[in-house]
Amino acid sequence: MSAKTVTYAELKANNTKDKLWILVHEKVYDVTQFLDEHPGGDEVILAEASQDATEAFEDVGHSDEARELLPGMLVGAFEKDGELKLKSGAAAAQANRVAAAAVVEEGSKAMYWAPLALLAAWFGYRFYSTGAL
Repeated sequence: MSAKTVTYAELKANNTKDKLWILVHEKVYDVTQFLDEHPGGDEVILAEASQDATEAFEDVGHSDEARELLPGMLVGAFEKDGELKLKSGAAAAQANRVAAAAVVEEGSKAMYWAPLALLAAWFGYRFYSTGAL
């Protein structure tokens, strides 16, 4: 296929096992023939259909060999003004920082309440088993 500009409607229309296009780094790739060969299984790729799969592609840490396969599957460049909002690096990094802060905060709460709960349980056990603290 020759390189062309792919619209969001075209990307969205090609999201089945029979014809699957994915979007990575603002380029659209036809990965239909690669579904059966994908080491992570076809479900991983199908989950990223009709959306920006750049973050998922990079998070896995694909090898140089995997990246060398991409040019042979290229359909074309993605229309940047389409309905789908591309994930920018800064926006993705900010979203990751917010998510990490939430996880740390939840962990901090658990680290505060867990020892207090254990201490209260110990005092309760001691009081009911011996009648004295």
